[in-house]
Amino acid sequence: MIREEITKLIEKSIKELGFRVSEVLVEESREKTHGDYATNVAMVIGKEDPIKIAEMIKSKIKSDIIEKIEVVKPGFVNFFISKEYLQKQVVEILKKKEKFGDLKIGKGKKVNVEFISANPTGPLTLGNARGGFSGDVLSNVLEKIGYDVCREFYINDKGKQIKDLKKGLYKGEKRTASQIQKENQKFITEKLKIKFDVWFSEKSLYKNKEVDKIIAYLKKKKLTYQKKGALWFKSTKFGDDKDRVLVKADGEKTYFASDVAYLKNKFKRGFKKLIFFWGADHHGYIKRIQAGAQALGYKKEQLDFIVMQLVAVMWAGGSGEKKLMKMSKRKGVYWGIDKLIDEKDGVGLDVSRFFFLQKGANSHLIFDLDLAKKKSQENPVYYVQYAHARISSILRKAQISNFQFPISNFQLLKEPSELALIKQLVRFPEIIEDTAWNYQVQRIPQYSIELAESFHRFYQNCKVISDDKELSQARLSLILAIQIVFKNTLNLMGISAPEEM
Repeated sequence: MIREEITKLIEKSIKELGFRVSEVLVEESREKTHGDYATNVAMVIGKEDPIKIAEMIKSKIKSDIIEKIEVVKPGFVNFFISKEYLQKQVVEILKKKEKFGDLKIGKGKKVNVEFISANPTGPLTLGNARGGFSGDVLSNVLEKIGYDVCREFYINDKGKQIKDLKKGLYKGEKRTASQIQKENQKFITEKLKIKFDVWFSEKSLYKNKEVDKIIAYLKKKKLTYQKKGALWFKSTKFGDDKDRVLVKADGEKTYFASDVAYLKNKFKRGFKKLIFFWGADHHGYIKRIQAGAQALGYKKEQLDFIVMQLVAVMWAGGSGEKKLMKMSKRKGVYWGIDKLIDEKDGVGLDVSRFFFLQKGANSHLIFDLDLAKKKSQENPVYYVQYAHARISSILRKAQISNFQFPISNFQLLKEPSELALIKQLVRFPEIIEDTAWNYQVQRIPQYSIELAESFHRFYQNCKVISDDKELSQARLSLILAIQIVFKNTLNLMGISAPEEM
């Protein structure tokens, strides 16, 4: 990655100059007149004379990656990437194909990603779908950087509500909770195209006496006490706002007791990191789960929580004025995820996935149904997929296989829109890395839109197939590299890459 190479160059220069800094931060420049990447490290090192330090750092850096380095007030060091280096990156993309963007950061460490958290006795909601798509995509990203990822669904199949009869997911007849769960699992796998590695049953924790063992363990560690006939866990000792009940006065064990046993089960399976996607109503559970993990001897940093905010649907319908839809099953106004992904009455799975992924988890999501239904470039999914389809059309016309590319003179790729496009392509591994670190999966669809914009500008400014055979070959190779990155990006999102539209 270019950013990584620049970081190494800066670290080397700092060491040679005898400076010390805990971290070198290199970021993509917002303004292209300020270069491609920039660092504020000179200001971190010396607040009194950062310009002087920046000039010293600049003088030490020599690399064929860098075309130019500028120092600007109040002490930024800006880097401009050389076109020769960019031209070589096209070859790297063509060689790596679907492995372009793969990193080894994860080093095979085991990560458990638990998501969807569906109501055990009801239909899947739009909120469930949002968490489901986000969890699926984050799992894809973590796998791409080298983690051993387990996608896990926790089935709440213990408790009184499980015995109740509820209405079915799609039909009017009655269903048991167990039947609803089976229908939900089938729907998730076959319709939402989310493949879980483990469907974990809460019942198994009781069957295998794991809940009893955890309660005994906490008692032995003197982390429990009796009050009003109930058994309490000293949750406040680990930062929770109040203590939590493990066993009620009537002898019934609480969901929290199951949660602590479940944590122990996961860690016993060798996971170094646990990631939870929860609905907005679960935010208050974070501290108690962290407390449970710490009581078991683990660090709270080994647990990460992503709380998905609510989803609302906006629709103009026949009125022409867009309004938030007020859901009412009684009045027949209800958009469940089953209706939304329907190709005929809804918008389809590709569009649903893309729209759900566009906003960060901590933001409320307003699903614009009218925009989602449009078959035009106003619709961001259509815009991205259309770019891929156009690329496929060009390659068909040139009769170039996805697995063979012409030997090209890449030095001919020097037009501003060509170089700008290559810069977008080589950002892909950096987008993957950043998403893996802070779980902001909305970066992926945003990147796909920016890549499509760069491609369309290139296509407008540069004729791909012309009488100049050598230039045509170079541009066709670039086109093939773009197709590879588009496919890799769409695959991460679980969205199809159509060759015709």
